[in-house]
Amino acid sequence: MTVRVRFQRLSGSDPDVPLPAYATAGAAGADIRANLAAENRAEGIVLPSMGRVLVPTGLACELPPGYEMQIRARSGLALRHGIALPNAPATIDSDYRGPIGVILVNLGSEPYLVVHGARIAQIVIAPAPQAHFELAETLDESQRGTAGYGSTGVD
Repeated sequence: MTVRVRFQRLSGSDPDVPLPAYATAGAAGADIRANLAAENRAEGIVLPSMGRVLVPTGLACELPPGYEMQIRARSGLALRHGIALPNAPATIDSDYRGPIGVILVNLGSEPYLVVHGARIAQIVIAPAPQAHFELAETLDESQRGTAGYGSTGVD
């Protein structure tokens, strides 16, 4: 199944930075790139150990109703440098039309340089149905019942 997602380049963004793209035919996530402000493009942005930064992508998007865009960490950046998303997965709602930014946190011990045009995260387009919430006097029984954290197994 293919879902149409429309992107708009924001004013001042670098048109040479590619749109999100899948690296392989079977990829669930498409890589999204840093599109830094003109004054940061040559030097990049240094993300200190335990620091956070909102990295611009230079894009806004239009998703179909009933879908969300999830922004997730790239496993290679997490493994090699400790770069994560503190709110992972982040959600872009179908009615949001503003700038897409990616919040990165450096959990590593060394500063990390965010380079202009670098793949900083991945996006996943997912169904996001809205629920009808209601209050009930009782809930149906289940096999698990009220057993809490760690109750489904040792590991």
